[in-house]
Amino acid sequence: MLDPLRQGLPPVDPASVSEAASCALSCRLEGVGEARQFARSTLGRWGLGELTDDIALVVSELVTNALRHALPAAEPPAPAASACGPDPVAPESPVRLHLTRWTGRLMCAVRDPSEESPVAQDGDDFSAECGRGLFLVDSFSDSWGWHPLAGTLRGKMVWALFRL
Repeated sequence: MLDPLRQGLPPVDPASVSEAASCALSCRLEGVGEARQFARSTLGRWGLGELTDDIALVVSELVTNALRHALPAAEPPAPAASACGPDPVAPESPVRLHLTRWTGRLMCAVRDPSEESPVAQDGDDFSAECGRGLFLVDSFSDSWGWHPLAGTLRGKMVWALFRL
């Protein structure tokens, strides 16, 4: 059921990107709320309010996974404030949310410092408090996947794609 696309995003013409924004997130669980708020305000500015609830849920799950599973155990606490906006000027955070809009598509992606693949929990207990995040991402998005980062950046990008 959950077979993320390991090779990365489906091909998209970079010239068709109409809008993009990113947000450096706090490395505490407050970063989840920051990400949700950033997604809601960005989608509102882009006139995509009808998608807000689904995308905010997916963003919450992706950021929660990054904060719980992708940060090194000795990660120093991040400042309480995040730096969210089209071009934030702030210290680089190891966890970052990216929203990109193409003609007919919207992608939300979370960058984190881990090179480990996201792993869906096995089990059929859909009332469980934990372990359902990637099932929700799979259910609410049109596709999702991940890819390792290259160059000077270490870690991975986990993304979810929505048709507009």
